[in-house]
Amino acid sequence: MSASTGSFNTLEQVRHSLIGLKMPRALEILDATVRGLEQGELSSLDAMALLLREEFTMRENRRVKMALMTSRLTPVKTIEQYDFSFQPSVDRNQILTLAQLGFVERKEMLHFLGPPGTGKSHLAIALGVEAVKAGKSVYLATLAEIIASLLKAEREGTLQGRIRFLSRTALLIIDEVGYLPLERGGAQLFFQLINARYEKGAIILTSNRGFAEWGEIFGDRVIATALLDRLLHHAVVIQIDGNSYRLREHAALMPENLKTPTSNQDKKAARPRGRPPKQEARSSDG
Repeated sequence: MSASTGSFNTLEQVRHSLIGLKMPRALEILDATVRGLEQGELSSLDAMALLLREEFTMRENRRVKMALMTSRLTPVKTIEQYDFSFQPSVDRNQILTLAQLGFVERKEMLHFLGPPGTGKSHLAIALGVEAVKAGKSVYLATLAEIIASLLKAEREGTLQGRIRFLSRTALLIIDEVGYLPLERGGAQLFFQLINARYEKGAIILTSNRGFAEWGEIFGDRVIATALLDRLLHHAVVIQIDGNSYRLREHAALMPENLKTPTSNQDKKAARPRGRPPKQEARSSDG
């Protein structure tokens, strides 16, 4: 048997093994990798590393894509896409620190507060994307969607199962707190969920309403106080001041009474709307 015949047989064995191991990307680049070996552009170790790296990258991209869909984080938003120059009240370094996911490991709460269109949901989703890339389980839903699902589960006798489902992810993102009126009985069910996740999993909440208005949002000051007691313990609170990014090209069309105050005096008047006292929440995630 000639050397070329032996090499051909070995290549076919490798090809057969890649098919059996279900490594389509490595199989796809096998011939090009062999040419690199033959031309002296790659060492045997380099070739093996290339095949494995390409296969791993393809599988990881596929895993992330599926996880983003399951987590409901599509369309994808990233930190790189966020316009920090348009919202100077957002500390870019703080967001990058949060993207290291220490707050998820510590099972802390993260609140983004501010007017509509200032990028609260964008930042929440972007941090969720980073968590998915790191292999952590994430689930995103609006407060209205969560409460609707809890009420439905209660009617069907599957409430505890639904709470377990929403409690087992490493990060739960609750969007649009305070945007829509809650269904009757929703506040009590939401408290059960928060109580079940307390110190067991991280949560990100976005809201256009201050904490002082939570009694109005949930229709019950006792429940609102109990929620805040848990949601502001081990919490990071980020207040975003500014106008809507979505309406930046049509700002002149906005009625004056709907624009966000921009003067220092107006900002001071607006802040008591609900920013928590400093002793209730840390300003960074440590």
